[in-house]
This record gives sequence, structure tokens and C-alpha cells, in this order.
Amino acid sequence: MRLKGKVGIITGSASGIGRGIALAMAKEGAHITIVDINEEKGQQTLEEINQYTEGMLIIKDISKEENVKSVVDSVVDKFGGIDILVNNAHASKQAMLMDTTLDMFDLSFNTGFYPTFHFMKACHPHLKKSEGKVINFASGAGINGQPTQTAYAAAKEAIRGMTRVAANEWGPDNININIISPIAKTEGVEAWSKSDPEQYEEMVNAIPLRRLGDPQNDIGKTAVFLASEDSDYITGQTIMVDGGSTKLY
Repeated sequence: MRLKGKVGIITGSASGIGRGIALAMAKEGAHITIVDINEEKGQQTLEEINQYTEGMLIIKDISKEENVKSVVDSVVDKFGGIDILVNNAHASKQAMLMDTTLDMFDLSFNTGFYPTFHFMKACHPHLKKSEGKVINFASGAGINGQPTQTAYAAAKEAIRGMTRVAANEWGPDNININIISPIAKTEGVEAWSKSDPEQYEEMVNAIPLRRLGDPQNDIGKTAVFLASEDSDYITGQTIMVDGGSTKLY
């Protein structure tokens, strides 16, 4: 129960990595607010969370700043404050650089970078009061420069840059801000493994640990660590939870 009584917001947490983090934190006692646009899956995840602690589901399009502020106000009204912010939501389309359009950049930044920015600003007063934790998300697509990921990589690296700045600016407020860069077997990856098993196996075999991370037991537990007092002296860092795929040197 390392997060007992803590209040967390997790975007994009109806399924995938966000769901894994939500369940991992709920099992440690945190009150989790799921923020997503998929009501059916969000409700399913909320029911799982409620087996361990009290949660809340908010269906909002967080590409709009006013919706972000509404989410934060609702969480504070219900739970009294905010201790943990996890900015996980992000949508994108793949294309080679020469085929990448401004619409693809708009999709990636409007669903990933700008919501992260707006949630950080809206939550700052509450995080300052609680001396809270922020967890943002990067990707090997940006760190390694994966082909076909121009718009996604650009937004993810923008999030990393903003996170490092915020870690410096908010350090005096005792707010810790870190980044997870994951590889995980989400529902989408599971479907891909069945539709293209050869390419999937090639990808898995390129990972030193020879497996993809589990959203709850690998990514979620790392997020629990970063949200707990165990990480009080860690800020501004990118944590590679990718089985050893990326070397940061």
C-alpha cells in the first residue's frame, strides 16, 4: 500500500499501458481517475479499480484545454487534491517523413504534447501543495529515430524537453517529474502479433530480455515506484522500461 490515500489522474487509462498503470496504482491504495474517450472500456477498468480502492471515470476529449481544467476541478472536488499526474494519452499516424502531413503533426501534438502541457499547468497548484509526482511518456520512436514515426517522435521528444525544463523549474516546489519510455504488449500489439507473426517475432528477438513488457506488472510497477516516496530524489529522468532495447549514451 505504498500509495494509500494518494489521488491520481491517468490519461488514456481505459486500456493498454494506461490501464496497467491504473490497476497497479489502485492495488497500492491510490484513488485513480481514469480519463479517456472510450466509455465502455473505461467503465470496465473502473470496475476493476473499485475492487481495490475508490476510483472515478471521466469521459473527455482532452485535446481541448477547457476540458483539461474541468477534469482537474472534478478530481479536486471529489478527492480533495491531486498527488499523482500520469500523462499517458497519445494518438498518431505512421508515415515516412516525405509522406508526413501537417494533419499528422496536429493529431500527435493535440492528443499527446498539448494535453500533457495543459494538465501539468492545471495540476501544478495542487501538486505543489501535495509535493506530488508527474509521470510523462516518451518513446523509443523518438529516442532512436524509428522510421515512419516522424510526427509521433517529434511530439514525444517535445514532451521529454518540456519535462526536463519543468523538473528544473518545479524542483524547489518538491514536485518530481520523470519520464517512462516503454515497450509493452498492449491490445494493439497483441493484434499485430497475430496478423504479422514473423515481424512480431523479429521485434521480440531484438529485445535483450526477449519479451515485451506487461502493462501492469512491468510498466505499472515502474510508475508506482516513480509515484511513491521511494523516488523522492529522482527527477527529470527518462526511465527506459523496454527490456534493454535502448542505450542512452
